[in-house]
Amino acid sequence: MRWEYASPTGKLFVCDGKDVFLYTPDQRRVEKSRLKESEDMRAPLAFLLGKLDFAREFQSFETRPEGENTWIAAVPKSQNVEYTKVEFLATPSGEIVRLKVTGIGNATLDFTFSNEQLNAPVAPALFVFHPPAGVELVEADR
Repeated sequence: MRWEYASPTGKLFVCDGKDVFLYTPDQRRVEKSRLKESEDMRAPLAFLLGKLDFAREFQSFETRPEGENTWIAAVPKSQNVEYTKVEFLATPSGEIVRLKVTGIGNATLDFTFSNEQLNAPVAPALFVFHPPAGVELVEADR
């Protein structure tokens, strides 16, 4: 998976299936961790990859319109997860254009998606991360 952030400019998230790299250019820092240990990213990754059984994982759902789209908000059944609420903005065709994950302490991860291309051909090199020269590499405990 590769996410190139519009804000802050240059921020990059790369996952090669084994490791996760989060590059923050204005901090001149790369954080590297094992995918299995990337707690802060597990919730949005699971939602985006369709790895959750919504009927089993969530206790309540609410919907509210926004223009022609619909917000779907869900509250988890378990208190042993890293989030307290998940919200999706879906188009009438079912495309997710925005995802908001509210974490413990009300921290929010907010993702906006556009120009989605399903199964687009991409070069494997896009999923190999090489830290720029002079950047601090911080590795999570292994």
